[in-house]
Amino acid sequence: MSWSQANLPLSKEDFCSLIRKKGEELYRDLPWRNTRDAYEILVSEVMLQQTQVARVLTRWERFLHRFPTVDALASASTSDIVDEWQGMGYNRRALALKRCADTCAANYDGCIPRQLDALLALPGIGPATAAGVRAFAYNEPGLYLETNVRTVFLHELFPDEEGVSDKVIAPLVQESCPQQNVRSWYYALLDYGAHLKATVSNPSRRSKEYNRQSKFEGSRRQKRAEIVRLVLACPGVSVREVLDGLNAFEAAAGRDAVDSEYFKGLLFDLQKEGFFTLEEDRLIP
Repeated sequence: MSWSQANLPLSKEDFCSLIRKKGEELYRDLPWRNTRDAYEILVSEVMLQQTQVARVLTRWERFLHRFPTVDALASASTSDIVDEWQGMGYNRRALALKRCADTCAANYDGCIPRQLDALLALPGIGPATAAGVRAFAYNEPGLYLETNVRTVFLHELFPDEEGVSDKVIAPLVQESCPQQNVRSWYYALLDYGAHLKATVSNPSRRSKEYNRQSKFEGSRRQKRAEIVRLVLACPGVSVREVLDGLNAFEAAAGRDAVDSEYFKGLLFDLQKEGFFTLEEDRLIP
């Protein structure tokens, strides 16, 4: 659906004028907006996927101090990268960054590619992350559709509709994106979207794609994170010791011990994803 085909409350011209105005009013001077380095921006985009800005503000510069370049990240051990990622949640993002760095070091002379197809071919990079790198590092136009951008379009163009699909929103995002000053355009959308989520009932809940994040406390995600933490704290720890440590963690929270088969499933998944290997009943990160 294009702007001309849709019966929307704002014309494209009025919408774009509004977003530019809101962008000036609500601009956030975030540290990753003061760089054009594609690697640094990629790290910020991956961190921001499932983590609030306030948390990323405390970790982005620290991560880059430890792994300042693509080659530095590629040369680092998986255990060091996951260790640095601790507290950010969704540790698989750290592994994806590592694999992405490995590919870029091997195939792109330690650089992050500019072309959309090349970005999408990298491990762990989806359409939104690729578009974010292109917009913020290279000022290239494209379809950057993430939660804050989606929030703005829902709030301004679909104020009374439920279950609005990204298939409806995406062409409007693409059409409204300018050919120049792409970086500032998407900053404006991000800042206005963050403002809306903080001041009105979150419009993104009216998206067909909206999924409420599952509770972390007591979840499988939390148990996985605790296992990773235990292995990183004591490389070569035995499987039995990790199970005992996990059950002590569960008991301290007032929960039952973890079933042995369930625990084996957690270990199997973490091994398969590359968090550690099993050598003679010892877990090696």
